Amino acid sequence: MKTTLHPLLLTLFFISTTVLSQQAVVKGVILNEENEPVVGASVSYGTEGTLSDFNGYYLVEIPANEEVTLTFSHVGHKKVQVTLNLGANEDYELNPVMNTKVEQIATVVISGRERKRVEGITTLSPEAIRKIPGANAGVENLLKSLPGVNSNNELSTQYAVRGGNYDENLVYVNEIEVYRPFLIRSGQQEGLGFVNSDLTSNVDFSAGGFQAKYGDKLSSVLDITYRRPADLSATADLSLLGASVSAGGISNNGRLTGIVGLRYRDNSLLVDAKQTETNFKPRFADAQTYFTYKFSNKFELGFLGNISINDYDYQPLTRQTNFGTIADPIALLVFYEGQEQDRYNTYFGAFKGTYVASENYTAKFIASAYQTTEQEYYDILAEYRLGEVNTNIGDEDLGEVEFTEGIGGQLTHARNDLDALIFNAEHKGTLNIDENTIEYGIKYTHEDIRDRVQEYEIIDSAGFSIRPPIPDLANDQPYEPFTSPIVPYTTIRAQNDVQIDRVSGYAQWSRRTTLGSNDVWLNAGVRAHNWNVSGDGIESTSQTVFSPRGQVSLKPDWDMDMLFRLSGGLYHQPPFYRELRDSTGTVRPGVKAQQAVHIVLGNDYSFKLWGRPFRLNSELYYKSLTDVNPYTLENVRIRYRANNNAVAYAYGLDARLAGEFVPGTESWVSFGYLKTEENIDDRGYIFRPTDQRLKFAVLFQDYVKIIPDLKMYLNLVYNTGLPGGSPSYADPYDYQVRLPDYKRADLGVSYVIVNDDKLRDSGWLKPFKELTIGAEIFNIFDVQNSITNTFVRDVYTKVQYAIPNYLTPRVFNVRLTAKF
Repeated sequence: MKTTLHPLLLTLFFISTTVLSQQAVVKGVILNEENEPVVGASVSYGTEGTLSDFNGYYLVEIPANEEVTLTFSHVGHKKVQVTLNLGANEDYELNPVMNTKVEQIATVVISGRERKRVEGITTLSPEAIRKIPGANAGVENLLKSLPGVNSNNELSTQYAVRGGNYDENLVYVNEIEVYRPFLIRSGQQEGLGFVNSDLTSNVDFSAGGFQAKYGDKLSSVLDITYRRPADLSATADLSLLGASVSAGGISNNGRLTGIVGLRYRDNSLLVDAKQTETNFKPRFADAQTYFTYKFSNKFELGFLGNISINDYDYQPLTRQTNFGTIADPIALLVFYEGQEQDRYNTYFGAFKGTYVASENYTAKFIASAYQTTEQEYYDILAEYRLGEVNTNIGDEDLGEVEFTEGIGGQLTHARNDLDALIFNAEHKGTLNIDENTIEYGIKYTHEDIRDRVQEYEIIDSAGFSIRPPIPDLANDQPYEPFTSPIVPYTTIRAQNDVQIDRVSGYAQWSRRTTLGSNDVWLNAGVRAHNWNVSGDGIESTSQTVFSPRGQVSLKPDWDMDMLFRLSGGLYHQPPFYRELRDSTGTVRPGVKAQQAVHIVLGNDYSFKLWGRPFRLNSELYYKSLTDVNPYTLENVRIRYRANNNAVAYAYGLDARLAGEFVPGTESWVSFGYLKTEENIDDRGYIFRPTDQRLKFAVLFQDYVKIIPDLKMYLNLVYNTGLPGGSPSYADPYDYQVRLPDYKRADLGVSYVIVNDDKLRDSGWLKPFKELTIGAEIFNIFDVQNSITNTFVRDVYTKVQYAIPNYLTPRVFNVRLTAKF
C-alpha cells in the first residue's frame, strides 16, 4: 500500500517547522577584570553552547521568542548568567566581564598578574620598554635594570643572570624558542637582538627556580608575547641610531590578524665616539611578522617569521689609550692596517597551532626552522708604542707620548664560516581538573652545523717574534741550537660537520589549596632530555638527563598583602654546539650536561605608600653546580674548554622596590648581591668570569606638573667590576684582577605633541594618534667604562700590561616616535 501526504499538509508542516526553528544571535567579547580577553570560556544554554576564541569573541544562536538563560563559565572565574528573550532573527551584542574566581579561604582574589607573582615571574611594561633610553634600547635594555641581571656592555643585547653566562638564558616568543648567532665576538657587531619591542604586548621574566614547562637552561627564562592588533594601526620610530616601523590589522570577520615590523640599526654614532678611530660601515636590518588565522572557534594557526641581515665592515685606523696612575701615566698608541668584514644572516620561521578541545583541555603544536649563515673575515696589523705620557700642565704636547718604553706589532687573521640549520617539532597540552592543572610537552630537535675555523695571531715585540709558551717550544739557546720553525703565537684550524638530535619532554602538576586559613599554591614537575651527537669523524655519543623541579607559595591570612615562595630543583644544560667545541676548534661529543641545584626563597610585599601602590620583591638564592664546563669571556665571545672538569657555586640576594614614586608613572630601585666561584681541576676556588658582586639600578620616570606632556626617563646602573680575563695561554689562576666598576646613566626627555587627550585639529597632525619628539643623552657623566683588557708586553720593564678597552663615552641622540 502506498502512502501519500496531501500538499496542504506538507505546506503546514514546513511553515510550522520554520516558525518553531526561528533563531536569534548573541555575540560579543568576553573580558576579565583587567580588560583582557578570556580565551576558551564556555557559553551555554541547556545542552547547547560554544567557546570563546583567542580574542575572547563568541557567537551563539539561541531560540527566538522565549526566555533563554545563557551561562558564561571559565576555570578561575565566577559564572555569569544572563536571561534573554529575543525576537526572531535579532542580532544582540553582549560583552560580559567575568570576575576572577575567589580562591578560598579568606576571599583572596587571584588575578592573572598575581598568578605570575605566585610563580616568581616579573612582568615588564611594553610601554616602558619602548620609552626608557639606552644605547641599545629594547627588552634587554630594561632587563638590565632588574636585580640579578648583569651586563657591562651597552652595545650588547646579551645579559648574564645570577652568575651564569650568555648561553644560559632561554628566550621564547609566543612559546616558540628563538636563537642568536654563533660567531659574534663584540657588542658593536650585534646590531639587533631578536625581540622587536614594537610588536611586544607582554614580557615575563624569571631569574631562577622556574617550572619544568620551561626548557633546559641553567639561569633564566624570558617569555615574550607578540600583540594581536584589534584594528588597523602603524608605528614609526626614527633616531640617529636607526629606524623602526610596524603595522598591523585585522580582517573584517576577525579571523585573520597580522603584524609586521621592520628595523634598521646603525652603530656609527656610538662607535665613532670611541677611542679607536675607524672607517665603520654597519648595516643591521631585520623584518619580522606574526600572523594568526582562526579556522574555527576552537582552532587557530599562527606564523612567526624573521629575516635578519647584518653586515659589519670595520677598518680601524688609530687608537690612543691612557691608563696607569696620575703619578705614573702610561699610554698605548696603536696604528692599524687592514680591515674586518663580517656577515650574519639568519632566517627563522615557525607555525603554532592551538586547539581548544574543551573548557578543560587545550593542545598546542609548534614547528620551527632556524638557519644562520655567518662569516668572520679579518686581517688586521696593529703596530703599537707603549710609553710615558707628558704630564706637564701648559706644555704644547701635554698628554702625548714623550718616551717609548716598548714597541711591537700584532697580526690577526681569520677566515671563519658557519652554517647552522635547526628544526623543532613540539606538542604541548594543558588539562584542568577541578583545582588541578596538568601540563605536558614533548619536543624533537635536529641541529645540523657545518663550521670552518681558521684563525691565527702573530705577536712581535721589539723585533722578536713571540712564540706560544708551551713546553714543546722551549728555547734552550745558546746551549743548544734552536731549529724549530717560526710559528704563530696562537693558531686554530678546524673543520666540523656535526649533527645533534634531541628529544625532550616535561610533565608538571599545579594545584591551589589551603592550609588552615592560608592560601597555598603547589607545583611539581620533571623534565627529561636525551641527545645524540654524530658527524664526520665523530664517534656517536648519546646521553640522558632528568630534571625534577618544584614550587610552593604561601599567602598567609594576614592584613598585609604578603606572599612567600620556595622553589628550586635540579637543572641541566645539555651542551649546544658552542659548548662542544674546545679552544682548538675540536668537537668533543662526550661533553656532559652542566648541572645545577637551585634553591630560591622569595617574598613579595604589596602595600600603599603616599596613597599609591608599591611592591617590594626580594629573593635569596643558592646554586650548586657540578660538571661545569669552564670558559673564557672576551667581550661577548665565549670559548669553552669542552670538558667538565670544574665545580662551582653562586649565591646572592636580589631586591626590587617598584611603584608610583611619581603619580601615574612606574619606577623602581634594584639591588643585587652575587658571589660565584669555580674550582677547576680541584686547584681551589677562583672568580667565575661573571662574578659581579654588587649591582644598583634605578629606573625613574617623571613629568613636569604644569606641562604633563613634557616627560623625563632616567636609567642608572652601577655594577662592581668583573674579572678582567687573562691573555692567551695564561693560567686563569694567575689573573684574578678585576676591571673598574661600571657606572652609567642614560637620560631621555620627550614632549608629546599629539595623543588621545590632545586635539588633532591641525591638517598635518590629523593622521597621528600619537606624536612624540625627544632627546637622549647616553652616559651623561662621560664615565670611561671597560669590558675587556688588551694585554701588551713591554721589553723595557719586562711587564705585561692589562690595558682596558673602553666603551662608549657621552653621546647625544634625537628621537621621533609616531602612531597612526
